[in-house]
Amino acid sequence: MSESLRTRRMTGVGRVLVIVYAIMALAATGRSFVQIVEKFDEAPLAYTLSALSALVYIVATLALVFAGSRTWYRIAWVAIVFELVGVLVIGTLSFVLPDLFAHPTVWSWFGMGYLFIPLVLPFFGLWWLRTHPPVEP
Repeated sequence: MSESLRTRRMTGVGRVLVIVYAIMALAATGRSFVQIVEKFDEAPLAYTLSALSALVYIVATLALVFAGSRTWYRIAWVAIVFELVGVLVIGTLSFVLPDLFAHPTVWSWFGMGYLFIPLVLPFFGLWWLRTHPPVEP
């Protein structure tokens, strides 16, 4: 993909989306690292899920940046759909089985600890992907 095509894709909403995903990747990675290093034995499920969400945000960020290629576009779809399912399932379970999530994850309570950004972000990501399919020569 040419640099000018990538630059055009990464303007406006696309650029903001990538920045928010990158911030979430950093936040989730930092949170999971501290949780796993300091107190993994207290809540291994919750802290493993935090690490999984960090990995998903990293992959989604990279995939959105390179979504001009069909391969990265598909990876972006998979990562963001996985993120959406994760936040909906973990969010629901954290209300239905609160003892299971006494220690919060990034996606607990639908991302309440992150101002519900984890709940809203995948919808914007999927919208952007749908409206910006890859254009390859």
